Amino acid sequence: MLGPDRSTGSGAPRSVVTVDVFSRKPYAVPLPCGRVLALGERPLVMGIVNVTPDSFAGGIPDASAAIDAGLRMEADGADIIDIGGESTRPGSDAVPSDEEIARVLPVVRGLARRVQRPISIDTRKAEVARAALDAGAAIVNDVSGLRHDRMLASVVADGGAALVLMHSRGSPRTMAAAATYDNLIEEVAGELRVGLTAAVEAGVSADRVMVDPGIGFAKRPSHSYGVLARLPELAAALDRPIVVGPSRKSFLAAAAGDRAGADRDWPTAAAVTAAVLAGAHIVRVHAVAEMVQVVRAAEEIRRHMAGG
Repeated sequence: MLGPDRSTGSGAPRSVVTVDVFSRKPYAVPLPCGRVLALGERPLVMGIVNVTPDSFAGGIPDASAAIDAGLRMEADGADIIDIGGESTRPGSDAVPSDEEIARVLPVVRGLARRVQRPISIDTRKAEVARAALDAGAAIVNDVSGLRHDRMLASVVADGGAALVLMHSRGSPRTMAAAATYDNLIEEVAGELRVGLTAAVEAGVSADRVMVDPGIGFAKRPSHSYGVLARLPELAAALDRPIVVGPSRKSFLAAAAGDRAGADRDWPTAAAVTAAVLAGAHIVRVHAVAEMVQVVRAAEEIRRHMAGG
């Protein structure tokens, strides 16, 4: 049983929801070419390959080096390789579609021929998603939750791809000002539900959709910690697989002290553990080798907390 919502500092009461905090519902997410992403038996690790010159956590602007990084991630235990060509950190500028395609396409092509794991394309743009799916990607990871480019949903539907809808507000330049909530989980769930409806109306079957609460996006540190602590409520509200991406984000500095993104792997490990214990289906991380070990240990703890 969950008590009053203190995430906004207002002390305003919220609806009382009873959830099994240690459960992880199984899902089978269809991918192109008849493949299926089986979720629930254990948490999966999504490795991040940022093909950008300005990533907060260390980008890899060279395609050959990015391909090598993706291959290492698979060898280190990543279940999904997520490739992005546009930084969406707070305050960042948008990247034109043709430039984003030029960054990611050689990496998607190079990895699609050499890895066994599904490839995800991290983009807000239909043009980029279409090019990546044609090159072998199987998942589209949209940090805007279909708010940036509604045509993206049609591209996903046409490609038979899976879709990750992330919660955010505004743009990278404006999202900090939008970080106000009266009821954190209800609002995040409601806004994600809008994206899910848009995806289904565009032809994406609901069983292909996963949701991400958007830690660090249009959220102050207290909101990011609040979402992380209350993932079971979000899962119960949306009945879709939960993806969590806490890796190296600035909200961790509120507890662990100010340090560069690449130096936040220890607090990231704590956030990943919390996500696993709360039933996340996928965790999205930079340091794959280290976080695979964290996930495995946290999952064993979760199994025993759940009674088996």
